[in-house]
Amino acid sequence: MKKLVSEQVVDYLERRGVEHVFGLTGHTVIAMLVALGQSEKIKYVSVRHEAIAAFAADGYARVRKKAGVVITHLGPGFTNATTGVANAAFDSIPMVVIAGDVPSYYYGRHPHQEVNMHCDGSQYDIYKPFVKRAWRVDNPEALPAILDRAFRMAESGRPGPVLISVPMDMFSREIDTDLFERTTMDSPVTVRPALAPDTAKAIAQKLVSAERPVIHAGGGVLLAEASAGLQALAEFLDIPVSRTLMGHGCISDAHPLMLGQTGFWGFELTHKMTTGADVILALGTRFAEADSSSWYPGVTFDPGRSRFIQIDIDPTEIGRNYPVEIGAVADLKLALRQILEEARAILPGGRKNPALRDEIAEFRAKFRAENRAICDDGRFPMTPQRILRDVKANLPENGMIVTDVGWNKNGMAQQYEITVPGTIHHSSGLATMGFGAAALLGVKLAAPDRKVITLVGDGGFGTNPSVIATAVEQNIAVVWVVMNNSAFGTIAGLMNASFGTQFSTVFTRPDPDGGPAKPYTPDWAAVARGYGIKAVRVESADEFATAFRAALDSDEPYLLDVPMENIAVPTPGCWNINDIYRPGDLVSEGRLVKKENGKYLVPGHAKSHKI
Repeated sequence: MKKLVSEQVVDYLERRGVEHVFGLTGHTVIAMLVALGQSEKIKYVSVRHEAIAAFAADGYARVRKKAGVVITHLGPGFTNATTGVANAAFDSIPMVVIAGDVPSYYYGRHPHQEVNMHCDGSQYDIYKPFVKRAWRVDNPEALPAILDRAFRMAESGRPGPVLISVPMDMFSREIDTDLFERTTMDSPVTVRPALAPDTAKAIAQKLVSAERPVIHAGGGVLLAEASAGLQALAEFLDIPVSRTLMGHGCISDAHPLMLGQTGFWGFELTHKMTTGADVILALGTRFAEADSSSWYPGVTFDPGRSRFIQIDIDPTEIGRNYPVEIGAVADLKLALRQILEEARAILPGGRKNPALRDEIAEFRAKFRAENRAICDDGRFPMTPQRILRDVKANLPENGMIVTDVGWNKNGMAQQYEITVPGTIHHSSGLATMGFGAAALLGVKLAAPDRKVITLVGDGGFGTNPSVIATAVEQNIAVVWVVMNNSAFGTIAGLMNASFGTQFSTVFTRPDPDGGPAKPYTPDWAAVARGYGIKAVRVESADEFATAFRAALDSDEPYLLDVPMENIAVPTPGCWNINDIYRPGDLVSEGRLVKKENGKYLVPGHAKSHKI
């Protein structure tokens, strides 16, 4: 029996358990959209900009742990989605992008919106630098096998996006339904590898024998749903746990062994433990620059002192930034279970380190005490710390938070305690403005019974406020908290510290009377009401908590415009850009070069660190 390709693609998506598809219309995907409109199992989420579709699919995939699906038109639709797809790639989020293209028989003739500057039919080349695989469908009979491979590749190994570029005529061709028969026989699950038994035993032995071990947890722990295994191993041997930005919430931030974040916006105690460790077990982390203080030795990590054990699902990450004594490719959920079993065999009673727990508790208490005044401050515009305090007091513990870029991410990751794994989502690798404002749509669709909010700067929200239209049309009950400092705040601070100016980073408008430029910010609450949702512009610090509770209780799309001071996030870490902009004699091209008594001197630090 023959059937339209578009209808058979929808049949395949239904069999695969796809429940939501995100996209924007265009003439090349009309046939697909008509087929989707006839589906009783898949909800099509239409957006007003393709980046929103990709971000929302990203948010959905982070919660569901399976590929988000995006459908996009060719040309400008395809390029509009680029940033969102790249964001998913850099954060290891599975995604399948199905893109329409020009008719296959018109390649190279400049049909409407064709991309063919360097070769014909080359639209799919645009995504090649960041997707795991890019396919162009040259005959409709190949599509069933490509779909199966695409989903398997997106969801297995290190997850990430894949692209299927489909000339529009392919969707409207008929092929025999038997061609999709093989896809009904394939298991959708790819079994992930465990550690070799000898390797698990060797890792356990090193942890047991270590005097000052640290477990450093990245986003791979959450992707593998390995939080319980991480906590069990840490507790059995009383090993402190540091984490990356993407590892936020890998175990509860209130856990007595959680040190907190490392790197640019880390903690002094965390860095004391990570630089002083004799063994570091790194789980699902790439040791990225932000988490490693630009790799300056002795600031966050000390490769001259510590021996590194690295476990990751992606072999290309093993040993990339620090030398490893043991490097292993494995699923972290399985690996942590194996290591714990071996540790129990070696040291049946486990290990207790009450002094370590006391030191962590004392540091936390001191940090809270030092931060209390600014958290409780009633000034207006509000301090970001006061906003976080009131959000924490009113959002349910299992509420879902999506951050954007700036204080709402950096400060949140440092100072906001996540106690339920998987309830906060950051854009890390690409650090994309506009991510939070759109990704929360997908998060809410994936977790309809949870309260879902985003903390987003006015700069980030301003990149694409049409997210509100999608929330209205699809009845997606989310809350946008716009932390409004009338600036690209983080960059404004960096520029001012280095050059004494905030040029192009603070929002102003001309004075009609010819005077100095005046501060400017859109009335985001009025904009939101124009889209048809409830919105409040907060007028005092004491008003925010009440307005936030009302927004959560409304169970409908809601926006809060919250004027906020631009206050820097404190950090003991280093960022190489500071040394580029303010060159001194300690650093040359990203390396510490000046020694004193055999020790490297570290920029911005009162003390030197042994190497």
